[in-house]
Amino acid sequence: MKILIVEDDREAAAYLAKGLREAGHTVDHAETGLDGYALAESGDYDILVVDRMLPKLDGLSLIRSLREQGVATPVLILSALGQVDDRVKGLRAGGDDYLPKPYAFSELLARVEVLARRGAAPAAAEPTSYAVCDLELDRLSRRVTRAGREIELQPREFRLLEYLMRNAGRVVTRTMLLEHVWDYHFDPQTNVIDVHVSRLRAKVDKGFETALIQTVRGAGYRLRGAGE
Repeated sequence: MKILIVEDDREAAAYLAKGLREAGHTVDHAETGLDGYALAESGDYDILVVDRMLPKLDGLSLIRSLREQGVATPVLILSALGQVDDRVKGLRAGGDDYLPKPYAFSELLARVEVLARRGAAPAAAEPTSYAVCDLELDRLSRRVTRAGREIELQPREFRLLEYLMRNAGRVVTRTMLLEHVWDYHFDPQTNVIDVHVSRLRAKVDKGFETALIQTVRGAGYRLRGAGE
């Protein structure tokens, strides 16, 4: 998707843009409400992520102006104002969703994806087990086997493998792993991911002809997809 972020906090905008780009999206950034309005008016975006408190033109006024001009691009509002009345005002101004700060990037990404697929068929229920090649994971029994041999994993290793298997065949970035497997507040520069992936490889791949867990240089990690 092509996404426009309208946010005057440069550090926050940079972090958000980085995560969205790692998820495969194209991102533009505007620091003021007027600049954001000028870009968004073209209608060349799939999603707008708009901070409520902006210089020159506040977020709600920006959204109202876009709606008055017939721009129907879905808008996710970000704001430190998270009371019910604040959310109601945002939605009545023309916003499609409202996310109070502070927020987890994984939730923001999920909300962006929901806005993008509105009108599509409902997603299927999440499976209770995964199978990739000869590797199997059962979420209910917390059991993992490869070629019929049971593999004992620590809770964090189980969560890491579950996330990799859920996204088999796709690259998962460090940002995605930090959000879904570790607490959000972990330092992105920590080597905790590398350490746990190394331990998981030793349990899942060691002694087998085919290595399933791959490192994608400069991007993240990938579990081989079925049939590869």
